Amino acid sequence: MKIKDKLSKVLSLFITFFKIGAFTFGGGYAMIPLIQKEIAENKKWITDDDILEIIAIAESTPGPIAINSATFVGYRVCGFWGSFFATLGVVLPSFIIILIISAVLGQFGNLKPVKYAFNGIRAGVLALLFKALYTMYKKCPKSAVSYIVMAFSFLLTAFIDIPVLYVLIGCAVFGLVSSIVISRRNKV
Repeated sequence: MKIKDKLSKVLSLFITFFKIGAFTFGGGYAMIPLIQKEIAENKKWITDDDILEIIAIAESTPGPIAINSATFVGYRVCGFWGSFFATLGVVLPSFIIILIISAVLGQFGNLKPVKYAFNGIRAGVLALLFKALYTMYKKCPKSAVSYIVMAFSFLLTAFIDIPVLYVLIGCAVFGLVSSIVISRRNKV
């Protein structure tokens, strides 16, 4: 591919994913129909079958589905630089919006209506956290060991202020060791 053609395609990837990132609200799953329409139907960079692969890969890898999808499509279309600029394009609108909101909040954060709005937002976020906790609780194995690990982890992070990463690593090690011990007991 000629350098001029490659630059044109990379720029087109950036602009396309910038528009997708700027005009899609509701998270990554809300972007999927727009990605399908723009990338598969309008640009014909990939097929509808490829969209299914992208969703499967984007869901199974760490990170937001929109960013993973942009990276995957960009790589398919134009290699490393395609993935770089497609990812940059989908992330940049959110970054700009957050930057603007933070600047506005810095100037108007002391106004009573803004404070009241954030009190409402905090309550809503707390409700979402409880919902996530409940959903995870339903899927978690229920045993005395699980409850002890959960309580101990909560105490370490909430009251002793040990970094969450260390607690997660400790829980993973504990889970591995306990599964090895249980499997050895079952063999005897």
